[in-house]
Formats: sequence, C-alpha cells, structure tokens
Amino acid sequence: MVEIIKANATDSDVIVALGKQTFLESHGHSASKENIEDYITKTYHKDVILKEFENNNVHYHLIYSDGVIAGFSKIELYTTNKNIAGSSITKLDRIYLLKSFHGKKLGKELFNFNIKLSKSNKQNGIWLAVWVENKKAVDFYMKQGFKIVGEFDFKISETHSNPNYILYLEY
Repeated sequence: MVEIIKANATDSDVIVALGKQTFLESHGHSASKENIEDYITKTYHKDVILKEFENNNVHYHLIYSDGVIAGFSKIELYTTNKNIAGSSITKLDRIYLLKSFHGKKLGKELFNFNIKLSKSNKQNGIWLAVWVENKKAVDFYMKQGFKIVGEFDFKISETHSNPNYILYLEY
C-alpha cells in the first residue's frame, strides 16, 4: 500500500536523512566527493529544513510503501522563473526516492499527487530544474508533457556546477 502524507517540522530529521541519501544516490557521481559533501551539508541541514516549514508556500510530502519510508517531495507555490511568463506557477523542487524503491512507480504517484496539489492551489503550471545527464528523469518529465524552456547551472559548490534543463508543464 502506498501512502503520501504532508510533512511538518517534526519530520525535518527524516527529510534531512532522506535528502542526504537520495542526493548521494542520484548525484553523488556528478562532482568531486568534497563538492558533494559541501552541498549536502549546506542543503540538508535541520535548520535549513525547519526554516522552509515557516513558508506557507512550501509543501513537503513523505511517501511510504507498505509502511516503509520511500522518499519525499517538495513543491513551492507561486515561484516564478525567468523563462516562464506568469506568477501563479509552482516549482517542483524535489522528488527524491531511495534507490531501493526505484522501478515501483512511486515517483509517478508522488508526481501526480503534486500536480493535483498545484492545480488545487489555482496554479497555472509547474516547472523544475533537472540535471541534463539524468536521462531517466528527463525522459520521465518529457513523457508527462513538460517542455524545455531554458537552461540553468546548478551550483554544487563554489567551484562546480552541473548543467540543468528548466522544464515547464502548463495546465
């Protein structure tokens, strides 16, 4: 059974742990070990996550498979992008699943959940940045109807960034 629940500040430790592990699994080879560790330490810090819960436009959700935590998502409502006209759009900031849950269609369930949430908040579309070398993710989003609308250098550290596509799905 799959269950998706809204996370709150009490779940920050779980999000920190999941974020670190899933980022390592999916992007750990994209830069030097030092650069990856630097990024993870700054991004997946309990204080950073707790601060995000203070923003009413940020929504974290946890996904469970048969009672076991499988991953999480983060969207931010009303987040503009220079490549997209309009202000009522959502940023899909993260959909991260533990590697052991890949191939079980949990990512699609979490994605669809976030699309419904975005639409129910009267958003006109959803955008995201995805690493150009993450072919599996790029293919998934393109099959969902996203279009490449720009590019972005995702800064891992002061000395390293990875090229990303900006993808957009208009509702």
